[in-house]
Amino acid sequence: MAKEAAVPKLRLRIQSYDHKLVDTSAKQIIDTAERNEAQIVGPVPLPVSLRKYTVNRAQNIDKNSREQFELRVHKRLIDIKNPNQKIIESLSNLNLPAGVDVELKMI
Repeated sequence: MAKEAAVPKLRLRIQSYDHKLVDTSAKQIIDTAERNEAQIVGPVPLPVSLRKYTVNRAQNIDKNSREQFELRVHKRLIDIKNPNQKIIESLSNLNLPAGVDVELKMI
């Protein structure tokens, strides 16, 4: 069994509280990479992480009266195979909306 040669990949992990922002930014990143003839894998939707908070409504009375809040973090994963300097430079100059966090990692 022959081993495959290790192909360098650029892994982008996009996350935001709004799923529409995540999808539009992923599309924007994919369009930019395709303009530079890159091989793309994704976007792969990752599980939504939920954080739930329970807070008492009143400070001193009626402990049974509570409010519940939740934070949903939506995530996507995009892999770019054989990235060159031009692709990395164009991705770093990309103007993404506020509230979107992008992590770049070379693997």
